Amino acid sequence: MDATFTAEQDEIRRTLRELLLKRCGPEDVRAAVRTTDGYDPALWESLAQQLGLPGLALPEAYGGVGCSTTEMALAAEELGRALAPSPLLASAVLSAPVVLALGSRSQRAALLPRIASGELTAALAVPGAALTTALGLTGDNRGDWAGGGRAGGVQARQADGAWRLYGQADQVLDGHSADLLVVAAHTGGFARSRTLFFLVREGATRVRQTSLDETRSQSRIQLRDVTAELLGDRDDRDDRDDGGGGESVDVDGVLAAVGDSAAAVLAAEAVGAADRVLERTVEYVKQREQFGRAIGSFQAVKHRLADLYVQVQAARSAAYYAAWAAAEGRERTGGLALAQALEALRTTASEAVQLHGGIGFTWEHEAHLYFKRAAGDELLFGPVHRLRAYAAEAARLFGGGEVAV
Repeated sequence: MDATFTAEQDEIRRTLRELLLKRCGPEDVRAAVRTTDGYDPALWESLAQQLGLPGLALPEAYGGVGCSTTEMALAAEELGRALAPSPLLASAVLSAPVVLALGSRSQRAALLPRIASGELTAALAVPGAALTTALGLTGDNRGDWAGGGRAGGVQARQADGAWRLYGQADQVLDGHSADLLVVAAHTGGFARSRTLFFLVREGATRVRQTSLDETRSQSRIQLRDVTAELLGDRDDRDDRDDGGGGESVDVDGVLAAVGDSAAAVLAAEAVGAADRVLERTVEYVKQREQFGRAIGSFQAVKHRLADLYVQVQAARSAAYYAAWAAAEGRERTGGLALAQALEALRTTASEAVQLHGGIGFTWEHEAHLYFKRAAGDELLFGPVHRLRAYAAEAARLFGGGEVAV
């Protein structure tokens, strides 16, 4: 692994940071999350059309930039520093790779260029609260998380040549505002039980949920006899042997690969947030005085900040390695990197609240934006101990049978 960034990668970081410093301060974030979409459409247009972020990791053949998970992780790190609310995670990190891997030729040609340009936003919908399970981050995703043929989950039935979906997804990132839903559903009953993906453009009931972290919009999606299009229609075969999203496709394997790269991106985003809140805390302790001197001059405070710095830098190294490994097709370390980054963010945000004293305990202070991001992300993508436990199980550190990863 070459730990040196290229000139292009440094330019991505620099340009994005300059834009976010101008247009995404704490008050801008608070104003954006209270809009109908949950983000600033003007900022999203700049991120998409001027910087090309949604298409950063998509092939050039589909209107993308042709970069990799590494570049997407670097962009996410800068977005994490500002806690910038946007559809990037839902559209480009979770949904687009599923469409790229499972979609037919015509579906990829119709959808991916629009996602790359930011014109089309998408959201990945999995049943109930099974997102981390579906992505293979906290357990084997070859189970019945999509419904298993029983009541619950999301069920798909075919009648008169059309697919109909029934069920509910509870933790859909940006699901209330997405133009396209990429829905995982169970079909085939017990005899031919399998999970397939479907495209839903209209007909679903979408309810934006109240969440701890307002910068990470979540929605409940209800599907009641909703018309859907099979992702990877087998009648539209291309040069791939699987012919799209048919029975021969390893949907669980695709989701696990998407989950690993998404975890690396999320880890980098958490590192960016932790780094920024640590910077702000260091600035504050240099100014706040007690007993006639800045509290940052006290040895105990210095030790606390030094420990935080080491933890953030270790998490950054883990996130960069996970992104590189995902881009190179090496071992999957995204879940482990995400666990380390989430722990670093939680610890750093908690210490920030403490070291800011009385003002740090007020909900209006920006430290609480980072504290709520840390808590919200661990609820949504963790908890940390489960991420680590499954990573250890998958690596067979403590013996036992093999785990499919």
